[in-house]
Amino acid sequence: MREYKPKGNAQRQTAYKDRFYVAPQIPKEYISEYPDFVNVVTHLNKSIKLQDSYVQRGQLVIFVKPNDNYKALEILRDNCGYDVLSELSAIDFIEQRGEFEVFYQMLNLSKAKRLRVKISIKETESINSVTPLFKSANWAEREMFDMYGVKINNHPYLKRILMPDDWQGHPLRKDYPLQGDEAASWYEVDKIFGKEYRDIIGPEERDAARVEPRDTQRFARYSKEVAFGADPDVEDLAQQSAVHDYDKNNILVEKFKTSTIIEKRR
Repeated sequence: MREYKPKGNAQRQTAYKDRFYVAPQIPKEYISEYPDFVNVVTHLNKSIKLQDSYVQRGQLVIFVKPNDNYKALEILRDNCGYDVLSELSAIDFIEQRGEFEVFYQMLNLSKAKRLRVKISIKETESINSVTPLFKSANWAEREMFDMYGVKINNHPYLKRILMPDDWQGHPLRKDYPLQGDEAASWYEVDKIFGKEYRDIIGPEERDAARVEPRDTQRFARYSKEVAFGADPDVEDLAQQSAVHDYDKNNILVEKFKTSTIIEKRR
């Protein structure tokens, strides 16, 4: 009999999971097989305590405590030659583990070696900014704050970078609706016209894949252009419906009027 699991939080499941499939994990290798990585771990252990370390696909992965992130990157830059911070971001594991996993992707140009620093923090915890060490961290930390809500201490200008300052929620969290929440669907209407126009205008269309043939601004026309603000003629719309495949949601792909089946190559 299959194990029963409560389904009370089914609406908040963070990702699709096939119950009959377990994704394979990349094998972890011993650091002792890589002399360069042994030196890196030795330098770090002199000042901070590593929670875990291993090698995957020829890349060193280390786990440090949240309050040691600045010190770890400083040692890697000054003593180990990892002078490029190529990427930093977070992964949402709040539903599964109750925490974020923040990672820093480091590069040693002289030895062509890559290293990843990982930190697990609770939703209410914060980490120190590494912008004084790497200028590239400035916007990346702002994006992590904006999209995930990860709190950054001592950042020179910690404000949203992609979403408006008064936006509610963090769009890259796995519990954030794909087409936005209630606040997102009314945001532009409320800001431009006011809440009293909600019944007149209606909620914002959040489906990025939708193309509206009757758009009054004529952003997308499939067959012929019309004057700005003018109504499309009926024949034009009828022609579009006949030519384009609406039923299969491929409205920008024109149907072949004739087709030939080739039994063998020439």
